[in-house]
Amino acid sequence: MSDLILYTNPMSRGRIARWALEEVGARYEVRVMNYADTMKSDDYLSVNPMGKVPAIEHKGKVVTECAAICAYLGDAFPDAGLAPAAADRADYYRWLFFAAGPVEHAVTNNNAGFVPQAEQGRMFGYGSYDRTIDVLERAVSQHEYVAGDAFTMADVYVGAQVIWGTQFGTIPKRDAFTAYAERLSGREAYKRASALDDALMETNQLA
Repeated sequence: MSDLILYTNPMSRGRIARWALEEVGARYEVRVMNYADTMKSDDYLSVNPMGKVPAIEHKGKVVTECAAICAYLGDAFPDAGLAPAAADRADYYRWLFFAAGPVEHAVTNNNAGFVPQAEQGRMFGYGSYDRTIDVLERAVSQHEYVAGDAFTMADVYVGAQVIWGTQFGTIPKRDAFTAYAERLSGREAYKRASALDDALMETNQLA
């Protein structure tokens, strides 16, 4: 058994974890989970009781949630240089978890047709979809990468949100988003990860 396992489905956020793994250059085993059965099996629920993917298991330790997986891998594989020095992590943490919290919730709620009334804004961490998108646009416009001039694990998570969102119409195709998505989707690790997951979609029953 490998000391690093990725539990995933290529039609899921598992693509983010795959991209992160390819960026750090780790060797890992892939276990493809189906929505209809294995994802809700007792064996997998012992890994992630939520019955969701992705999850990684590294040297016997389990990490779930995409943002946590990205942050964990950045620390676990320091030679990849994808986590800033401790003193330089303010923007790294800020935007990584802004995408995991306000952006994720605003986009999914908006896509589901749930729009809070103006007076309800204080109840939601994102306030409103429009404000969240405006702040995200500023974040990806200030530097070449979201935490500065160097690519980090924050770009894997934020970038995945922007790439998918602009592709599927849940995030508007503003110039800043399009340019950011193009920079990240041109990375060799992103292309490798996408090719691996696309191949899985062609050869497996994944429902």
